[in-house]
Amino acid sequence: MTRIGFIGLGNMGGHMARNLAAADAGHALTVFDVAPALMETVPGARTASSIAELSGAQDVIISMLPAGVHVREVYLGAQGVLENVADGTLLIDCSTIDPESARTVASAAAGRGLAMIDAPVSGGTAGAEAGTLTFIVGGSADALTSARPYLEVMGANVYHAGDSGAGQIAKICNNMLLAIHMAGTAEALALGVENGLDPTVLSEIMKQSSGGNWSLNVYNPYPGVMDGVPASRGYEGGFLTDLMTKDLGLAMDTAEGSRSSVPMGALAKNLYRIHQQQNDAGRLDFSSIQLLYRPALKTDQG
Repeated sequence: MTRIGFIGLGNMGGHMARNLAAADAGHALTVFDVAPALMETVPGARTASSIAELSGAQDVIISMLPAGVHVREVYLGAQGVLENVADGTLLIDCSTIDPESARTVASAAAGRGLAMIDAPVSGGTAGAEAGTLTFIVGGSADALTSARPYLEVMGANVYHAGDSGAGQIAKICNNMLLAIHMAGTAEALALGVENGLDPTVLSEIMKQSSGGNWSLNVYNPYPGVMDGVPASRGYEGGFLTDLMTKDLGLAMDTAEGSRSSVPMGALAKNLYRIHQQQNDAGRLDFSSIQLLYRPALKTDQG
């Protein structure tokens, strides 16, 4: 039985940890989060009182954290993973962070003789709950081979993007595109509604036409059009606008480092920043950008 330590039990990490703790997964799971109540939401898992306690007796450590500053603290801090981890432990960070932080932590792990991959995910909270996430991996092929059995409990697809940090770059590119087509989808739906169209009818037309895209087909941002998505529940849950804005900032930083031109990404970042501030939308799902284009919906959302 593999001993797994899981750090970070938020909207994504909690679901991922519960899949690892499931009886048919065959793992002994220990969890830690700075919010003690979250540790009680993973049935069958042992709870640790600190990262240091969790780190000392695991075969694998997996983390899912908000930003690079948290990853560096968890792994490199005085009471962090690398100061307390046992030799031979495999390290898997699933956070979406800046590539440089991923490389820095992986290099420090290598200095301890430990294998580490960055494995950010795509698929949202629904994918995390269903165990159908896509993992986008940076690191050595050998480390990925070791990690694959655990990733496949939590996800349906695993892609090797390249060396350390490459998983983060691929995820940043993906989320920049996601923001662009979500903003475009919301804009098109608002235009149609403001000219007398039913958003459900318009969505069906565009889904079967050249405008079809993931935001429209799977995650429709207009309330009342699609069941089971955040737009159907007041934009609660899902992938927070705060996190999308953070990821777009990472995209801009990455583009600056490579002197890449990303005009649509920059526009998406500005649109999300305006939405975040104008609609107090930081804790709403990112599809709530529909409210920026269709302010009348804010009254309906209550």
